[in-house]
Amino acid sequence: MIELRNVSRFYRRGADDVHALENVSLEIPAGRFVALMGPSGSGKSTLLNILAGLDRPSDGQVTVAGRKLNDLSEDEIAGFRAAHMGFVFQFFNLIPVFSARENVELPLLLTHLKKAERRERAETALRIVGLAERAGHMPAQMSGGEQQRVAIARAIVTDPEIVVGDEPTGDLDAKNAEEVLGLLRTLKQEFGKTVVIVTHDPRAERFVDEVFLLDKGVLQGSKPGGGAGGLAHAAVGARA
Repeated sequence: MIELRNVSRFYRRGADDVHALENVSLEIPAGRFVALMGPSGSGKSTLLNILAGLDRPSDGQVTVAGRKLNDLSEDEIAGFRAAHMGFVFQFFNLIPVFSARENVELPLLLTHLKKAERRERAETALRIVGLAERAGHMPAQMSGGEQQRVAIARAIVTDPEIVVGDEPTGDLDAKNAEEVLGLLRTLKQEFGKTVVIVTHDPRAERFVDEVFLLDKGVLQGSKPGGGAGGLAHAAVGARA
């Protein structure tokens, strides 16, 4: 599903050259739940942004769902993200004056679906995340864990193949964090989604199939998570 070959990302910060990633190679098969972990500044979010098509590598090849992202124009890659990717972030980014259902519907406004179809899909997504009875509630009426579930429903409402999360439990207490990790695991197990998250949360290791470890922009290797049930492969990149 996801393949990176010798991916590097360099950029300028003032007078300095920053090497965010150096020669990272990895493969994530379809239907896997993996975590990118490492200290702050290790390149985790940069790597996630590149495999999700939100950023482009300075060098190397990125292939996702059979498409070489390097070859796509900005319009094409935006269309690719809309068709294949669902995004979950640390902060829920819900619109406070919209109900849970209306927040979940937002990605569908870019489709040709009729209003009734959008509503039905939004309610289905909310049912999957266990919030069917909260569809009419506003974000302020919901707990942090419930708001993140709404955000996950919004991420899956278009039925993407891949769900990516940048610190999806970072703003949650322990109980809600475990519930969200369990939900992401369910998306993999019951719906066949490929799920990739960046996290500092050590609890995540019990839920994922594989942990990829980064430090200073270099992929150090991988280890099985507590949910391991197959093989993911990491080719460890060396410094140039």
